[in-house]
Amino acid sequence: MEKQSTLKRVVLTVAAVLGSSLLGYGQETGGASIDTGDTAWMLTATLLVLLMCLPGLALFYGGLVRSKNVLSIFVQCFAMAGVMSLLWVALGYSVAAGSGDGSNAYFGWDSNFLFLKHINEGLIMEGGTIPESVWVTFQMTFIIISPAIIVGAFAERMKFSAVLIFTVLWTVLSYLPMWHMVWGGGLFNGGDEGNWLMGAHQHALDFAGGNVVHINAGIAGLVACLFVGNRKGFPGPTLVPHNVPFVLIGAALLWVGWFGFNAGSAGGANGSAGMAMLTTQIATAAALVVWMGIEWLVSKKPTAVGAATGAVAGLVAITPAAGSTDIMGAMAIGAISSIVCYLAATKLKHKFNYDDSLDVFGVHGVGGIVGALLTGVFIREGFDGPVGGCMQLWVQAKSVIITAGWSAVAASIALTVAKFLCRGLRVDEDVEHGGLDLSDHGEEAYGSDS
Repeated sequence: MEKQSTLKRVVLTVAAVLGSSLLGYGQETGGASIDTGDTAWMLTATLLVLLMCLPGLALFYGGLVRSKNVLSIFVQCFAMAGVMSLLWVALGYSVAAGSGDGSNAYFGWDSNFLFLKHINEGLIMEGGTIPESVWVTFQMTFIIISPAIIVGAFAERMKFSAVLIFTVLWTVLSYLPMWHMVWGGGLFNGGDEGNWLMGAHQHALDFAGGNVVHINAGIAGLVACLFVGNRKGFPGPTLVPHNVPFVLIGAALLWVGWFGFNAGSAGGANGSAGMAMLTTQIATAAALVVWMGIEWLVSKKPTAVGAATGAVAGLVAITPAAGSTDIMGAMAIGAISSIVCYLAATKLKHKFNYDDSLDVFGVHGVGGIVGALLTGVFIREGFDGPVGGCMQLWVQAKSVIITAGWSAVAASIALTVAKFLCRGLRVDEDVEHGGLDLSDHGEEAYGSDS
């Protein structure tokens, strides 16, 4: 009888463990459990967002510049992956997500988060079902791609040393506090009592980074290209993409990776992630078709670069609304953003004569602004949050104004410091003529005959 009782206990224990695994639950800490399905999706989403920068953005930008500068773009994107990862670990996560005694509406702080001292294998994200280590790494990919987006605005003419100093300072001064203001319970969330910007129970919707990433980076890109000045020959027929297939491949990788960006922001494998994936695809498709249609009407030839740019415009615009809009809303956001971004990229910069080399402001800045505003309009019925309308549109507008102003000031400070430390932001005229690949990195992508 004793042996039978022991055997029974063993069988029940094994059954309990197997049942727990099949249900998707694993390690438990303080009553919370790691869901293996959510964790598997978030691991995948993290890889997809990293794919957006390496090699997606590198190829997209690299194809748009001239052959003598393609390596400089690749190296700048790779440098962001290294530098920003270390910055996030050392300081960034504390300033962005910390909620200790030093936290306020603009900056977070938790000394335990410095160098991620608190992270261990069993630590579960508060209120979630995934290890905090996975969430930290997922957000690390966001801090990588945000400054990498900016480099397209001043491509082909800024010193590499100045690029590094500027992007690090801008990230500390703008990206990290903006993360806290939007996602860390800061300024853009009025809470129960409200603050000087948001009323009680008001909060700006930004599902995956319309304010934090795209408006933030787009405004910084505009300020940077104004600081550095136009390229020699702008505008002119010599400033054309050197490798259009690179552009299309890069845009395709961005499109695929963006599902990690948007659907991953749901924090798990759930209905919100599924809806974000669907709305992302619809908005991108609408933006692509509309951009091609505009080119067909205007120039009689829908271009490959235009198709790629239109797709990216749709991806940018749907980012803040991916978790809150419906199907028709996604289609409208994609179509409207495509029209506005087309005008910004083809008309606005030439009218005001600023050389936003790869249309960082025209696509990310303008597309982010359009998407953030329309997020307040196209909110699906039954969404667990604000109801769309004039009030939420005003809330979204307030967040856009603060984001744009904050990023502009932060970028101006960062560029001024970089200019002082590097004795100028811009390479010499002969270096610009010969290309940054050889002068900055001692290598050429296509050899001396290109």
